Amino acid sequence: MALSLSSMFIPVHDPDAALAFYRDALGLEVRNDVASGGFRWVTVGAAGQDVDIVLFQPHGGRSEAEGDALLSLVTKGSLQAAIFRADDLDATFETVRASGAEVLQEPASQPWGVRDCAFRDPSGNLVRIVQG
Repeated sequence: MALSLSSMFIPVHDPDAALAFYRDALGLEVRNDVASGGFRWVTVGAAGQDVDIVLFQPHGGRSEAEGDALLSLVTKGSLQAAIFRADDLDATFETVRASGAEVLQEPASQPWGVRDCAFRDPSGNLVRIVQG
């Protein structure tokens, strides 16, 4: 039996700000942009990779209390969104930093064997990028 990742979900409070980060700074392609019931979700992904990343608003499809709780975790920076791989970590870091994204860690070699950097997306999610 073969299993592969199809989709992952990242909560964002502002879809337009999220697009500026995930599409414009990270270079992901937009695959879908849907508005329904006053909420919006945007699907992005890396070119040539069949994994969808759904950027969704926390209150969409949830009770107000659940949406508030999730939004609170997101805006505090309590959630890790994703770890991306870049073939040129230093160039990717400079592109993302130039976008105005909050830098948490410049490229550094970690004791566990990877070289990576870290940012916060506009919603507060932790995003790491590893040298690949």
